[in-house]
Amino acid sequence: MLIVKHFIDGLLWNFSSRLIKLSGTILLSSLLIINFSNNACSELPVVTDIRIGTNNDQTRFVIDISEPVEFNIFTLPSPFRIVIDLPDVDWNLPSDIMERRSSFSLGIINRFRYGYFRSGLSRIVLDITEPAKVTKSFLLRPNEGKQYRLVIDLEAIAEKKYLDSVELRKRTGAASLDKISKYRIYDILPPRQKPLIGDDTTSAVISKKIPVIVIDPGHGGIDPGSTSGRIFEKHITLAAAKEMKKHLESFGRYKVFLTRTKDMFIRLRKRRTIARNYKADLFISLHADAIRNKNIRGLSIYTLSEKASDREAAYLAEQENKSDLIAGIDLSVESKEVANILIDLAQRETMNESSRLAYELVKYIRKFSRTLSNAHRFAGFAVLKSPDMPSILIEMGFLSNRRDEKVLSDPARRAKLARVIGDAIDVYFRKRK
Repeated sequence: MLIVKHFIDGLLWNFSSRLIKLSGTILLSSLLIINFSNNACSELPVVTDIRIGTNNDQTRFVIDISEPVEFNIFTLPSPFRIVIDLPDVDWNLPSDIMERRSSFSLGIINRFRYGYFRSGLSRIVLDITEPAKVTKSFLLRPNEGKQYRLVIDLEAIAEKKYLDSVELRKRTGAASLDKISKYRIYDILPPRQKPLIGDDTTSAVISKKIPVIVIDPGHGGIDPGSTSGRIFEKHITLAAAKEMKKHLESFGRYKVFLTRTKDMFIRLRKRRTIARNYKADLFISLHADAIRNKNIRGLSIYTLSEKASDREAAYLAEQENKSDLIAGIDLSVESKEVANILIDLAQRETMNESSRLAYELVKYIRKFSRTLSNAHRFAGFAVLKSPDMPSILIEMGFLSNRRDEKVLSDPARRAKLARVIGDAIDVYFRKRK
């Protein structure tokens, strides 16, 4: 094992003989939002420097980071780019990062961009001058006062292989981003489940980010929602949302916000915008239905339907202002084809996660409360259409059913239901760890 370690160190030494400081221009990325932070006390991993080196036909990209992290690497076409995904990090790069210049060659890297991508994810994008593959990627243990170093080696490949891998990614576009990364075989290293550090393998470490949950009490103001006598849905959803917020906050491991805290009208798309402004990891819209059949009762959970997803993706792709469609990503400078791919990938991943959430919640809630037999349903509700944020709509019951109405209108029983839903959400997040 020592031989392997010295061999790796030797590789690094060969590169370091021509290792250079940043030469590329830092631009506001079409895929990123710049998110500088100089908070040395942050609980997040901190990226402190970036270097580029060349050795023969290979280009080495080195990221100095304060602690080991999981990472994922994939490519984008037109233009050629390599994307490095990290968990949430703070960017504490040298103050002269934008002014650095060097006469040394940068190999196949023309420039790079970095910053916050979406909740739980930071991203670095390498603009490359020709098609390339990742030949090695590993994490080096600190030595001689240095920090951890994420090392990525790149090598040019034939354009046909690159385009073949891009075409394969298009054909698997309905899969999640993680699954797609595993399918690419020419230019991608599979995402590491455990990062390699020198000659050892350690458990993957992800920053302890507190999940942000946004609860949306349905209806409000001039929109009363469903009614039963003098009972209005808008009042029930607000009361339940406040109870759920209180219960989730009692765990001490969530930040919880409401889209409204009083009887007021908010447009549907505005509710999604509020959640995104909070950088929500989860969006929950609460409702109480009413139908003609008064015998039907029980809770149900909706996620976005396939048809509604396709329509929304088409709608987003046709918007003139593409600067803030996916967690602040500026798609306005991308080709229509690339924008469509990115929207579709983000939305598919979000739909998959929303469905997993709905499944876990239904499984837990039906142990304590009445649900419909087919409690996980699909629809095109506007509040479910965020392409970058797992979203569910919970119908807590039917005001048209006498027994459900009693549960929803009674403060104690409604609070109990809200706590059960909160417990189910807690189970979901604990399973994700």
